[in-house]
Amino acid sequence: MNRKLVTLAALTLALAATGARADPKVAATFGNTVESVYSDGRSQKIWMHPDGTWTGLSRRGHPLAGKWSTKGEKVCLRQSSPPTLPISFCQALPENPETGVFTKDLGGAPIHLIIVKGMPDQKG
Repeated sequence: MNRKLVTLAALTLALAATGARADPKVAATFGNTVESVYSDGRSQKIWMHPDGTWTGLSRRGHPLAGKWSTKGEKVCLRQSSPPTLPISFCQALPENPETGVFTKDLGGAPIHLIIVKGMPDQKG
């Protein structure tokens, strides 16, 4: 079996295992940056992985990590590092990654949620 076919089969299995296959918008985030831009110009960056985990950087540049799942049309993030309340925050991904969507974060602050191609800077 050629290498591309093996890689495609492994990715398909990973997507099926996480439930991401049901929503192509989630699969579109893999290898890209989900960015929440705040009114002060700072942003939080999240990198979602096919195995159901995510890593990220807070607005202050502190490392974040956790697990993600889907619930209907929404993606739910549960943070494990640094430890927080045991809750998940669910948000719909933008229909158009380039223009994004204006929404609110967990605390109610307005954000512009966009998906940026690639994983340009995972260290701030």
